[in-house]
Amino acid sequence: MANKKNIYWTCQVGGWTFFAALNLFFFKLSYSTNVKDILNYLIWLPVGITITHLFRYLVLKFNVLRYSIFYQIPIVVISGFINAFLFFALTIGIAKGLGIITYKIDVVAAVSNILSLTVIFVFWSLIYFGFHFFDNYKKTEIQNLKLEANTKEVELNKLKSQLNPHFMFNSMNSIRALVDEDPKKAKVAITQLSNILRNTLMMHKNKYITLEEELVLVKDYLELEHIRFEERLCFFFDIDPTTLSLNVPPMMIQTLVENGIKHGISKYPEGGSISINTKKLENTFLIEIINTGQLQLNNKSDSGFGVENTMNRLELLFGSKASFSLKNLDNKNVISKIIIKT
Repeated sequence: MANKKNIYWTCQVGGWTFFAALNLFFFKLSYSTNVKDILNYLIWLPVGITITHLFRYLVLKFNVLRYSIFYQIPIVVISGFINAFLFFALTIGIAKGLGIITYKIDVVAAVSNILSLTVIFVFWSLIYFGFHFFDNYKKTEIQNLKLEANTKEVELNKLKSQLNPHFMFNSMNSIRALVDEDPKKAKVAITQLSNILRNTLMMHKNKYITLEEELVLVKDYLELEHIRFEERLCFFFDIDPTTLSLNVPPMMIQTLVENGIKHGISKYPEGGSISINTKKLENTFLIEIINTGQLQLNNKSDSGFGVENTMNRLELLFGSKASFSLKNLDNKNVISKIIIKT
């Protein structure tokens, strides 16, 4: 606020000083000048500042800046003429009162001067209104960006809050299946789950984590699932070392892996395999998850929870810089592919 006031008064004093000095310069080129002529132009400075400052006060008091441009244009033109008339009347009146000018003012010359001054005051108004227009536009744009960011934050938190209950449900089902069958393995599974939950409780607070952190969670999850599936589940990692420090949404790969097991591998009596591959290609970060299974194009439920969640979070976090695809790689495997431009 203080900075704007400084700018305003600097422009006021500087602008009117320049205007008075410029008119005096051209007057001096045409006529011989004396001290009275200089004093006459010096009167312009306080009168111009006073009139425009009073006009500014009225603009702010009656919230003219909030009006539509349809109403502002006639206000600027009419007020420009009124301000020009007041400026002319006051400068002439003060000059005559001080004895600076003694000659009679010609009506035609007076009208010509008032019309010329009207252009000056309209120009002043255009600068003032234009400054506030762009300032308000900038503020509105910032507010919209903040609102959009807050909206995205709420949506992301909502999506992330869906992950833990969904993950917990599937993990507990895995452990429940082991309790009667193999209590020792059930205990190992509970320990695995404890490790995973410890990580996820920390991760859900962040928008991004490194791929390396995400893979720790994925490996723990796969180890947990391997206890349940035993030889029916094989998993492989082919990770480009240069991608380990790159950012991904927390639990994004884990939910896709979980999706691949639930909707793919678990449906086959003989089980299957899942592999996670990453590559860094110039300005592109590529993540591929390949699992045993087949997509039924006419069955939307085949895509699973992880797919919808991943697509929503990628859209919110990266916009057009990220893409996701899910399709049959061949007649035995499905591939989930994430591409993020870095």
